[in-house]
Amino acid sequence: MYHQSLYAIVMDAGTELGVLTREMQGEPELFASALTLAAVEARLLTMAHTLGNLTPVLRAKLPHVDWAGWQALHELLRLNRQPRRDAVWYAVSALAPQTMELLAALRRREPVWFESGY
Repeated sequence: MYHQSLYAIVMDAGTELGVLTREMQGEPELFASALTLAAVEARLLTMAHTLGNLTPVLRAKLPHVDWAGWQALHELLRLNRQPRRDAVWYAVSALAPQTMELLAALRRREPVWFESGY
């Protein structure tokens, strides 16, 4: 149940992130809109915080996730540190989509980790 809940939080926030950025033409457009940027950063913070709560066993099953990248992003967003433009753009364009893909692949390969009784 624990992993299933964390999975749902990450995937929901990632999906919302995709909706917010889908129509954008690139990095300048994201950073030109303070409201959209704030919403994007909120979703990224949710994802980073949630991924930080994965158990060590599940993290070990995801060796290709950039855990250091997520940890650094979490710190930047949580503490409202600047500059963070490069980190946010990296998260939007690569880190979040890749992590969601790897999580979904793990869930398909080993569904027992995400069952409600586990």
